Order: sequence, then C-alpha cells, then structure tokens
Amino acid sequence: MASPRSRPPLAERVEELLTTAGPLPIVAAGDPVLRAGTVRYDGQLDPALLARFVEALRVTMRAAPGVGLAAPQVGVELRIAVVEDPAPVPEEVRVARGRVPLPFRVLVNPSYEPVGTVRAAFFEGCLSVPGWQAVVARPAEVRLTGADEHGRPLDELVTGWPARIVQHETDHLDGTLYLDRAETRSLSSQDAVVERWSQPTPERAARELGFDLP
Repeated sequence: MASPRSRPPLAERVEELLTTAGPLPIVAAGDPVLRAGTVRYDGQLDPALLARFVEALRVTMRAAPGVGLAAPQVGVELRIAVVEDPAPVPEEVRVARGRVPLPFRVLVNPSYEPVGTVRAAFFEGCLSVPGWQAVVARPAEVRLTGADEHGRPLDELVTGWPARIVQHETDHLDGTLYLDRAETRSLSSQDAVVERWSQPTPERAARELGFDLP
C-alpha cells in the first residue's frame, strides 16, 4: 500500500476516479479520509477536470439520494462540496425546520461561523453513515464564506435547513462527522426514525430517549 507521501497527485487520482461512468462510490465511516481534513482548492484540478469532478459529485449526490456531498466522501481530500435540496416536504415540516428549497451550488474552500446564539436541533443523517440518524443541535444562522467553482467569492447569511446542510458538508471538509456533534442518546436506525420519530421536531424523541434540546 502506498504511503500518503507517495500517492499520485490529486489530479491523477481524480482522473482515475472519473474513468467509471455513473455515480462514484461513497466512502463509509471508518475510512481515514473522512477524518484527515482537506487541503484548500488552489488550482490542483484544471478547469475542465474541476467541472467534471463537480458534475460527478452532483450525479452521486442525486443518485444516493442526498442533499449534499463533500469531496472526502468520494475519497478526495479537496475542500470542495456540493449542496442541493428541492425540499419536497409538507408545510408543517417546512415551517418547523425552515426547510426551503436550496438550488444546486458548489462550495469551494467554504467556512462558516455562527450568527447569534439561537440553536436548532433536528435529526440528521449522512451518506457516509448509512442507516442511522441522530439529533444534532446547530446554529440556526451562519455566515458562509468561500467561493464557487468559478472562483467568485461567497459571503452570505444562511438560515434554516440550508444552514444545517452547509454546516454538515463544511464539517466533512474539516474531518468532522455529524455524529461528533450529535446527542448520542438520540441515535436511531433509519427504520426507527420513520416509525417513531417522523414528527416535524424531535421533542417526543427527546422525552422518550432521554436527551436535552437547546
């Protein structure tokens, strides 16, 4: 097995990754790439290769399906993620969770910082931790900075469910999984979430499983 220092350049590895058509394999928890953090994107991929990589991330995210995907989740330690959420949810869920449509976008070298002190707690899942969800309390509003795939700067306020998605995917780029921030007593199988905890808020789950909400 090659050591990290002897691995081929990122561009070569991305080219090899893209030789197979269709969705890319998603890395599962336990793989060190999900914990190693990322390097800032600084032109390691030429524009054409970057565009192909972004498209592969989009195809993979939609096929999973998910609402976000970070480069480490396909084994690439670059600070790049994609997000998209059509938010096909009932009105009561939209209101309770602030889940509004999030158009497809690419986040390059993103960072976020909380705005205010309000936190919101809801069940989250992750494509790299299939079959499970847990409640995570996160800042309800964040300031997102970074750039898009064309190098145009991003500096904006994000609220509600889009803020949760942005935080979740940016955390991946820092080697953090949602489980690191979760209420561990809330950890539930996907089936249990559907059968027991599908309410718009996790208040009932908190009472019955014994954890606190902010």
